[in-house]
Amino acid sequence: MDGAVRALSSVEERITVLIRLLVVCSVGLAIVLGPQLARGHAVTLGVFVLAALGYATALAVAEWRGRRLLPAWLTTSVDAVLTLIACALTGGATSIMVAILPLVVIAASLRGGAVIGRFAALGVGVAFTVCAVLGSDAGVPLIDRLLAGAWWTGYLVAAAVLVGVLLRMLERQFAVAAVSRARALAEHEAFLEERDLRARLLAAQEARMDGVRVVLHEFRTPVASLTALSADLAADRLTGDARQTATRLLAEHAVHLRDMLDGLADVAVREGSPLGRVRERPVRLVELADAVLDAAGVEPARRSARVSPPDAVVRCDPQRLRRVLTNLVENAARHSGEAVVELELRHADGRLVAEVRDRGPGLPPGQEGMVTAKGVALGDRRGTAGIGLWIVEALVAAMDGELHLLPRDGGGLVAHLELPLPVT
Repeated sequence: MDGAVRALSSVEERITVLIRLLVVCSVGLAIVLGPQLARGHAVTLGVFVLAALGYATALAVAEWRGRRLLPAWLTTSVDAVLTLIACALTGGATSIMVAILPLVVIAASLRGGAVIGRFAALGVGVAFTVCAVLGSDAGVPLIDRLLAGAWWTGYLVAAAVLVGVLLRMLERQFAVAAVSRARALAEHEAFLEERDLRARLLAAQEARMDGVRVVLHEFRTPVASLTALSADLAADRLTGDARQTATRLLAEHAVHLRDMLDGLADVAVREGSPLGRVRERPVRLVELADAVLDAAGVEPARRSARVSPPDAVVRCDPQRLRRVLTNLVENAARHSGEAVVELELRHADGRLVAEVRDRGPGLPPGQEGMVTAKGVALGDRRGTAGIGLWIVEALVAAMDGELHLLPRDGGGLVAHLELPLPVT
């Protein structure tokens, strides 16, 4: 805004100096076309016009270069003096140069304000009366000279008053425009605040819905497994090691469901966060690998687990880590047909590296990032609304980890996960 005002002021000053230059040139042209205007002062008037032309040219060049030779009030005063001299040299009361005086008064009113403009008009009018008395031809009666001075003094003051009225009108219009602009800005800010509040409310509601979707999705696997195991145990179809394994899985699923219920409680108290509260405890990677493969329902003949070092123990949130790995293993098993699903866990240098490898069709080129987006479900299965890998991505981000889906040599996919986890 300040830059625009300065640019407009510069344009106005350039117009002013251009008008001054044109006025001086018009005076010189009038003397050339009507030598009788000189009233016997041709040489003096010629020198005066050349001096005024030099003065006007110097102001124009300085203004064009962005500089100002004289203060505004002094420039207006010089303009008035030069105009009065021209009036005195070209007939006094009958001089046509008196037409320039209103321009001087208007300039003084615009630069100094209404009050300064009126005083300037009165002063210029009195000075013109003196020029009319002293510079008029001998044949002009004194009363006519005085009347001409009084006449032009009145009109000059009237011009100054009119300019002052116009200035006040413009100021009122600018004030009204400023108030309207301020109100418009305030209404715009209020609209933006309302829009942001609405967006936050919608985001909070979406987060709550995400939490519900996550819990529903995560309940699917243990509930299905519990249903099948309970049916087998009730029918007494499991014996020996199989029965022990089923019992262990029932206990693990019970713990998993308890953790999920805790997570659901966290959703209620933490504005719909789908991730729940962090609950860290020591976890043996060997036990975690077996639990993940069991929870994902991978048959013994199709599973391959490797842990390095074999006795590694890490401190982490087992619920989150198990949810991540179970989702990845489930996806690998679902797309691998009868091929082996490989799970490798490595702990070194304060980081846990997990890789899930399959021999499925892999991902189309360019889909590695899209498949982890919410609502994207590739392949034939759509029952979970495409939120499985989105949950994995959200959980990994919450644990400050990194997940990469990479093509596997020979066909298939490698889910490469890295988490910063300290050794207990």
